[in-house]
Amino acid sequence: MGRYSFECLNVTVSAEGVAHVEINRPQALNAFNTQTWTEIGRCFSQFKTDGDVRSVVVSASGRMFTAGLDLKEAATGPLAKGAATDGGAVDVARRGYYHRLHILTFQDAISAVEDCDKPVVVAVHGGCLGIGIDFTTACDVRICTEDAYFMVKEVDIGMAADIGTLQRLPKVVGNDSWVREVCFTARKIPAQEACSVGLVSHVLPTRESALEKAFEIANLIASKSPVAVVSTKHLLNYSRDHSVREGLEYTAIWNSLAHNSHDMATAIVSSLKKQKARFPKL
Repeated sequence: MGRYSFECLNVTVSAEGVAHVEINRPQALNAFNTQTWTEIGRCFSQFKTDGDVRSVVVSASGRMFTAGLDLKEAATGPLAKGAATDGGAVDVARRGYYHRLHILTFQDAISAVEDCDKPVVVAVHGGCLGIGIDFTTACDVRICTEDAYFMVKEVDIGMAADIGTLQRLPKVVGNDSWVREVCFTARKIPAQEACSVGLVSHVLPTRESALEKAFEIANLIASKSPVAVVSTKHLLNYSRDHSVREGLEYTAIWNSLAHNSHDMATAIVSSLKKQKARFPKL
C-alpha cells in the first residue's frame, strides 16, 4: 500500500489485516542506521491508528536478521562529533545534552513496536545482535530458525545496551542470573537455548517455515475481535509494569468501556451457533 513507503522497510498489508514488515538492508546485514530505526518508529506508530491492520509479522531479508547497530554510521555520525563552545573547544555538558536527546529519540522509535496495540510476531533467522535484541524484546511473540543465534553485543563495543534490552529482557525470560550472564559476556545464545529460557516460543528448521508459523499465528490473531486483541495487549503491558492490584483496578476501568463493544455479542452468538465470528475493523 502506498501509505507505507519506506527506504529500509518493505511493508504490505493483507486483506485479512496482517501487516508484514521486512527489514531490507541486506547489503549491510540489516544493520540499524538512523534511517532504519526512524522508519520503524514511524511505521509502528502508523499501525497503531490504522484500522486495516490487526496484527503484524516482522522478518528480515538477506542472510541474517540484523548485525546490530550500523557502526560505520555511528563512527561518522553526529554522536562522534563534539559540541563546541564559542572558543572551539568541545564542551562535555553540551555534547551530553544532545547525546541524551538522541538516545531518547532512538528509544522511542523502538518502543513504538511495544506501544503499537496490534500484536507483533517476529521471525528471526541467522544472527540477531545488539539492537536486534532491543527490537525483538519489544515484540509480542518471537519465533526463530534452528540456525538463529542472539547476542547482547553492546559490552563488546564498550557500552551498556541502552535501547531496551536491559529493561525488557529480564521481564521476557524471568531468569535474572541468565540475563546478567549473557549481558556481561556478550556470548552467543543458540536457538534451542533461547527457546529453553523463553526468549522465543518456537524454533523452526528454515526461514520459510519460521515465516509460515509467524503468519499462521498472526492470521489467527487477526481473526479475533480487534477490540479484544488490542485491549489484551494493552492490559498485559500495563500489568507487567504495575502491581497485581493496580493491574486489576486498571483493567476494571478499561473493560467498563470495552465491554460496550458489539463484538462480545457477536462472539457469543457465533459460538452458540458453532459459526465463525466475523468482526469489523477497529
